[in-house]
Amino acid sequence: MKNLVPSIVLSTALITTSGSVFAANNWQDDAKDAWIDGKAETTLLLNTNLNSFDINTDVKDGQLTLSGSVESEIEKSLAAELVANLDGVEEVDNQLTVVKSKQDQEQTDNEMLNSLTDSKISTVVKTRLLLESEISGTDIEVNTEDKVVTLSGEVSSDAEQDLALAIARNTNDVDEVVNQLRVLQ
Repeated sequence: MKNLVPSIVLSTALITTSGSVFAANNWQDDAKDAWIDGKAETTLLLNTNLNSFDINTDVKDGQLTLSGSVESEIEKSLAAELVANLDGVEEVDNQLTVVKSKQDQEQTDNEMLNSLTDSKISTVVKTRLLLESEISGTDIEVNTEDKVVTLSGEVSSDAEQDLALAIARNTNDVDEVVNQLRVLQ
């Protein structure tokens, strides 16, 4: 019985001490998660490309979860990238939802299609100018915007200028050609 009382006291002391250590560790972990969460929210708030009021952050044991909504896949990726390298972030769970109106999506699609068409036109015109033996194609710049081709640079004769303009006009999808070529005399 004499040995039983000290054993009980020792056991109680060990349990109490380990409980205190466990509580202290939980408090430190919770404080660290709150600190990471604050840094993440500040980082998102300071980025002008995001509406941080539509993005929620939650941190548990170094795993940062993003939730809420953004307007594009780019914004979704940007948000995750901004917080991924913050000190203490072990992993990012990106649960952001992309919400875009159908009209906005159609406008974006049309702008992208127009840009690709303009790039294609410029490439085709420049290639045809470079392949034409009667033209010094390296001296001619080709710019296209909204299917309007602008030729600029220098040519050696009126005939070379006319040929360059004809090549541009005869390219598919070209609506208009603007002549800014200078004929060297």
